[in-house]
Amino acid sequence: MSGSEEQGGPSRGSAKPPEASGVDLARVALRAAKEQARARGAAVQQKNQARRGGGLRSGARSDGRDPLPLGSAVSRLITERGWETPAAVGGVMGRWPQIVGDDLANHCVPVRYDDDPAERVLTVQCDSTAWATQLRLLAPQLVARLNTDLGHGTVRMIKVMGPGGPQRRFGPLRTPGSKGPGDTYG
Repeated sequence: MSGSEEQGGPSRGSAKPPEASGVDLARVALRAAKEQARARGAAVQQKNQARRGGGLRSGARSDGRDPLPLGSAVSRLITERGWETPAAVGGVMGRWPQIVGDDLANHCVPVRYDDDPAERVLTVQCDSTAWATQLRLLAPQLVARLNTDLGHGTVRMIKVMGPGGPQRRFGPLRTPGSKGPGDTYG
């Protein structure tokens, strides 16, 4: 065997590749012209963007730099910061009369919400012990209603506080720094 036969010379086949016809040549030329045009267009576009300041201009379509309506901007901020639960609970405090009814809302007011994942307690203060007892009896249904409105597990418990005592005032018979009647003994 000679070197030319090992490399696929004349003994393997003498078939020549078919010559491209006019239509095939036109397709190849068109494809090459389109690729060159794309390359020139991309280069011109990059050059124009660099001249305009890096493409920082707004076009006909919206992008992240366009102004947003106030409601959308606030919703976006709440979502980005993870404030969904505190904002929802704040909404509950504002809509308290619609949630619990006017009678209960006139005598019981939400004071605080502890959003610690282990706690999730809504603290409510009532103006009399009778209303505090009534709210304690209604607490399981109220927790269920709040969780339906806010999402499951948002409020685990309602802590009911009765009326607070009168504020201590410093009077003529009080010593500054005194803690009350228990302070006089021992």
